Amino acid sequence: MRFASLGSGSSGNATLVEWDEGALLIDCGFSAKEAELRLQRLGRRADELLAILVTHEHGDHIKGVAALARRHQLPVYMTPGTYQSRDYGRLPDLRLIEGYGRFSLAGLAVQPVAVPHDAREPTQFVLERAGKRLGILTDLGSITPHVEASYQGCDALVLEANHDPGMLASGPYPVSLKRRVGGQWGHLSNQQAAGLLERLERERLQHLVVAHISQQNNSLAVAQQTLAGVTADIQQTIYACQDQGFDWLALT
Repeated sequence: MRFASLGSGSSGNATLVEWDEGALLIDCGFSAKEAELRLQRLGRRADELLAILVTHEHGDHIKGVAALARRHQLPVYMTPGTYQSRDYGRLPDLRLIEGYGRFSLAGLAVQPVAVPHDAREPTQFVLERAGKRLGILTDLGSITPHVEASYQGCDALVLEANHDPGMLASGPYPVSLKRRVGGQWGHLSNQQAAGLLERLERERLQHLVVAHISQQNNSLAVAQQTLAGVTADIQQTIYACQDQGFDWLALT
């Protein structure tokens, strides 16, 4: 199994996962045309995808989902709450994730994980193939015991470190948005991400990708400094960016 990103941040998010039997996209926060161009950069085409998995209904995660699915007749997996939250237009093959139940897709085990975020029925995902576990964990405002337990023993982890609390407090956002981002239903701070990593079993962790870094309320240098103490023993730590995401990372 290997994975890559089309882009990560408030302007658009999409993660590409590939294994022997196929490939899928988690979210598509770019237009269908832009997503296809970004897939080409990674050496893949949209018509090679088996499905799109949707985490929640915010625009930076679903902008191109419906159009890409219609263009290439792709199944779309999402929770009932995410589906009911807005009008997606016609989806050629909607598959509802009921009760955060585990399911399989061409030999890939997919475990949806309930997270605290200001969306209708948000989910994140842990993917498993041949004993290797890839965790995708962004867009949540706090770490629940369920979240912490779900992401133990991962071989790779994409983890949000969205903002620095000091930068958020003094930044350009209006007060209401600051409260939303920094609240328990918003986004993880650098400190929250570091705290989770301290509590996770990291012995198997080959790749850590620090993702969804705010361009207004965080910086690469600040995130790196905050996380330095808990990333030193991880084999590889990557900081994803909005424009390029990150290139292929393989689980061996």
